[in-house]
Amino acid sequence: MMPQHFRPASYNMGNGYPGISGGGMGMPGSMTMGSMGGQGTIPPQVTSGSPMGPMGTVVQAPPQQQFEQSYIENILRLNLGKTGTFYMTYENNSQWNAKIFTGVIEAAGRDHIIISERSTGQRIILLTLNLDYITFNEPLIYQYPGVIGNPGQGR
Repeated sequence: MMPQHFRPASYNMGNGYPGISGGGMGMPGSMTMGSMGGQGTIPPQVTSGSPMGPMGTVVQAPPQQQFEQSYIENILRLNLGKTGTFYMTYENNSQWNAKIFTGVIEAAGRDHIIISERSTGQRIILLTLNLDYITFNEPLIYQYPGVIGNPGQGR
């Protein structure tokens, strides 16, 4: 058997990958640095959630208003300091299945509500997982996302 001498293959030095043009040295489509060779490109700015085409191109949707969803914690945060009656259900609880709490809203998070009872001064953390509904004896501030101002009372 005759020994073969190693001979490096020659590639297009555009980006270091055969058959792929553009970029500089490194990964295809990556930005190159100063002396790394070639002029690098910076990917275009796109909005989060933009659809992608089959070749990896970003499909620009026509401009339209994007509305956020309304969540209970946002409504409660708009109404801090108001008194509400919170109807809770606790499944598989042998002592009490349903419980009613009345208190002033102090804080609201994604998974909890903090109220304080005026009669006892006690602070209670309620998990929204157990929340059925809330009643109020006064008007609420409600700002639906994407709507400017608070809609007037229709009554």
